[in-house]
Order: sequence, then C-alpha cells, then structure tokens
Amino acid sequence: MADDLSKISGRKISVLYGSQTGTAQEVAERIGREAKRRHLSASVLALDDYDVTRLIDEELVVFVCATTGQGDEPDNMKKFWRFMLRRNLPSNSLSGVSFAVLGLGDSSYPKFNFIAKKLYKRLVQLGGTALQSLGLADDQHELGPDAVVDPWLKQLWEKVLKMYPLPPGKEIISASQRPQSRYRVKFVDGGLQAANHSISIEVDSVEKQVKPNPSPCRRHPFCSRLISNNRVTAVDHWQDVRLVQFDIKGSGMSHSAGDVLMVQPSNLADVVEEFITFFALDPNRTFLLEQNDPDIPLPYQLPQPCTIRHLVEHYLDIQGVPRRYFFELLSHFTTSELEKEKLQEFCSAEGQEELYSYCYRQKRTTLEVLQDFPGASGNIPFEYLFDLIPPIQPRAFSIASSLMVHPDEVQLLVAVVNYKTKLVKPRRGLCSTWLASLDCCNKDIRVPVWIKKGTISFPKALDAPCLMIGPGTGCAPFRGFIEERVSQSAGCCVLFFGCRNSKKDFFFKEEWQQLVENGKLQLFTAFSRDQEDKIYVQHRLLENSSLVWDLLAHKQGWCYIAGNSQRMPADVTEALLEIFMKEGTMDATAAEEFLKTLERTRHFQSETWA
Repeated sequence: MADDLSKISGRKISVLYGSQTGTAQEVAERIGREAKRRHLSASVLALDDYDVTRLIDEELVVFVCATTGQGDEPDNMKKFWRFMLRRNLPSNSLSGVSFAVLGLGDSSYPKFNFIAKKLYKRLVQLGGTALQSLGLADDQHELGPDAVVDPWLKQLWEKVLKMYPLPPGKEIISASQRPQSRYRVKFVDGGLQAANHSISIEVDSVEKQVKPNPSPCRRHPFCSRLISNNRVTAVDHWQDVRLVQFDIKGSGMSHSAGDVLMVQPSNLADVVEEFITFFALDPNRTFLLEQNDPDIPLPYQLPQPCTIRHLVEHYLDIQGVPRRYFFELLSHFTTSELEKEKLQEFCSAEGQEELYSYCYRQKRTTLEVLQDFPGASGNIPFEYLFDLIPPIQPRAFSIASSLMVHPDEVQLLVAVVNYKTKLVKPRRGLCSTWLASLDCCNKDIRVPVWIKKGTISFPKALDAPCLMIGPGTGCAPFRGFIEERVSQSAGCCVLFFGCRNSKKDFFFKEEWQQLVENGKLQLFTAFSRDQEDKIYVQHRLLENSSLVWDLLAHKQGWCYIAGNSQRMPADVTEALLEIFMKEGTMDATAAEEFLKTLERTRHFQSETWA
C-alpha cells in the first residue's frame, strides 16, 4: 500500500479505464496495485466515474480502454469521450499532463483498438505529453492481451520512476509481501433475521435519496419474468439453441433493431454447492463489508449485510477462467513449496506459455484451480475471496425480435455453450447454461436485464436495401430488423443464412419461407453438412455476385455481418473483395478501397463474438 508520504509529496497517478467487459478494469487495478508498491498514491476509476474537469490538474494519468463493435467507445467511457471531443477545448488544455494509453482490442474486428488510437491522438492534440508509445493489446494473440501488456507495463514503470523517483530510504515493495485485502469483513450475529432488519433500514434510507423507478441499467436492472424457454434445434443435434422470451411490460424499456439485451446471470446451483462445500462455508451466515482502501469503493451489487449463499450464487465468478493476478495472490497463502513455485511461475512473464497450457487452453475455472492447489485454498481468509475472484459480468445478446411485432417482449436466440476439453468435466457457458436451466413455469423466477444500443445500426430510410449475412445465431439481430421492416410494409431485405443441416438448425425456417413466398424477403441458405462438399455463406455470396454488387454499388445498399468471430468474418470479407474485383472490374487495391469507403460511411458493419 502507498504510505502517507506519497500523498503529501504529490506522488500520484490516476488510472482510468473504459471497458465493455471486466478486462480493462482488471488491468487498471493491476496498474494501481503496482503503483502502490512504488509508494505512489493511485486512484482507479471508470472514465465516466471520473470528474473530467480535474484532468487539467493531473500530473500523470494512465488510460486503459477497450474498443467495441464498429470502433465505438465502451459504455462507461461515453460521457468522458463526448467531453474530450468538444471543439472549444484549448489546444494547450493538457499541457501539464503526462499520459500513457493502453488499448485492449480484438484484431478480428476491422477497427482494431480504434478508441485507444483516437484517445491517444486527442490527448496529444490537447497538449498532453505521452510518457510512452501507445500500447495495443490483442485478444486474438495466443497468449492473450498479456503478450503486449507485460512489456508495455515494464517500460511504463521505468519511465514513471524517472518522473517520480522512490522517496529516500524507500524501495519497491516486494511482490512477495502479501497485499492487504480490499475489504474488511464483519460477520453479523443473529443470522438472517438480523440481516433482513438491516437490509430494510438500508433500503429505506436509499429510497429517500434516489428517484423512484430509475431507468433499467446495470446498477438498476429490471427483473424480468420468463415467458418461454424453448429449444429450437433438433433433439439429436449437437448444439442446444434456445429461443428465450422475456416479459418487459412495465419496465419502461424499449428497443430497436440492432439493440442488445444485457443479462446478469448467476452461478449454476451445482457449482454453488460445490464451492460452499469445498470451503466448508455456512451459506446462511451473514456479513458486512467495510472499505480497507479509500480508493476502492464497496461493490454496489451486494446488499449490506449479505449472506454467503447470495455472495457465491450471484456475485463471485467462480465459473470464470482466473486471470494472472489470481495466481500471484494465491501464492501468498500456500504452505506447499511446490505449489508456491508453480503459482509464482504462472504469474511471471516467463511462465505465460505454461499458464496458457494449464488454464486458458483448457478453460479451467477458478473453482477447479482452487481444488488443484489445496495447500493454498485451505488457508485463504474469507475477506480475500473478493480479491481473488472478480464479480460476475453481464452478458450481451442481440435482440431477435421487434417491439412492433412482439409488444412488451424481448426474444433472444441463445446457443448453450457446452464442449469438451482434456478435462473430465465439459466446459459450460455460465450465462447460456443458466438461462437454459430456468423453468418458465416457475412464476417466481426473475432475470435481471436491461437494454443497450447495439454496435450495429440499421438505416432509417425504409426503402434502403439491406444485405445481411448471419450464419447460425448471427441471424438474431437480422430477424428483429426483418420483422420491423415487414411490419412497416418496407422491403428490400436480402439475407444469407447458414447452418449445418436444413432439418436440424435452420432457425425461423417457417417464418422466413412465408416472407419469401409473400415477396418480403430474399433468402439464400447454405447448409454445410447436407452434402459431401461443405457449403458456407461466402460460397452463396460468390454465386450471387451480381446481386451483391448491384445492391452495394448501384443502389447504395447496406451490408451487415453477424456471427462467430473465428473464420467467418474474414472468409465473408474475402468473398466480398472478390465480388468487387469481378463485378466492378477492379484490382485488389481498388476493391479494398471500396470496402473501406463502405466502412467509413457505415454501409458495411459487423457484429462478431468469440
């Protein structure tokens, strides 16, 4: 921890993050911890939680930001970014500020780390001094973002220590010294009865301070009733895909084509029981949290006080794959030299390939790792669970329905993640498996949800031609758009849909065939396993190259890709470039320039996921 000397002498660093998931926050918190080991005062905040007017008074700021969708800023950075783009900001506004920017991105997207690049450029425009070059981490790297983050941070700390030399008589606090826990835990006597009493007092006091019925958001989700939860793939098909319908009546929420539903999942019941049993916890015991570090606020997701069962079921991401700091912190608790050596190897820069093989390739969960290191897990103080295990993150799903056709309702097309690795137990997706397990006949079940703008946006003009390429569950946002168009008697929708088998995973088959018969939709299908030679959507695009070229070049149409991010987007993009060269009589350079023009004008958009 930083000492008082750091605050008196102005040795301060602000670490600000913008992230759609928890990755940027994890990296920002890592920077904050390492700053305190160097006797610096460090505050770690989401960009929209930071008072941007203070930026001109900062000496050193590190930005960690992710890019979403079509090169957009993440949700918790939007207000900050709007302010930074103001044209009336003087060009010397940040002349006293030294900064560093680390981007977290995915190179499968066309605008890789776009926001980090724009932020870096804007900070320079406003007179800021770059402490070091822009860092561009890539999720697609076989070692993940750490392949860039590690060397970038090593260089950062070398430069920070030149700017802020260690105080006289001080040394960098050794990583071998156990850090203090982020929270203090106080167990409450009297069990659930005392807890319920305290909660009612807390709710009463909060209700007096906040507006009633806030719009549903991450902090205030709407607890939706499940209308239906039906499997839409054949029983003998390899994958379970669900059409899940939510009742949003009375929520005040509305949505348009391209929007997404955010779902806050819980851990699976069997995993919760396994975790509680492994640690010999009393699930009904209640506790209060208190701050141990003024820079780290208490988690808003947890009631005060909270039961251990609620904590494990709804908050701790025990089914997630642990990050690197998990192994570093875990090494402080083991009584086994063998375990300590292995844990320290995993958290070192040199041990990342070994960590990848053990943890990331197999998708080993936090609970499974804890079971593999009994000498450490048997000595973990309860309060350190909050440091070891991050909170469960919400999941985003493209909305597959239109309010014009399904009032007061949201429908999702959810592929249940379940696959084998070398581990005995199959890997299960937390949210998809949890949703699939819910019984819509149980009227007491409620799912915390809220709606966000999606990364793709459809044209407002009803006569604008739209070419949509959505294999598998990638068709979800297009189903909502097609419903919206048809309900307004608009047309010119062209959909390229692909799946394995026409009789097993052809989603919305009857709906779309009826629209085709009524002249409302042009549908091209690719069933990869219905014949000896595999046929994919890119093959159907090439077969209909004149139609594709006419829509995009002559009719100024819009082109959308949605689906898995592995090979499909690259294969489809390659097919489009081939079409441009053939139908537009272009060379490769001209075809790529035409595609860039479509991207720049948002006439070409993609929404892909791992």
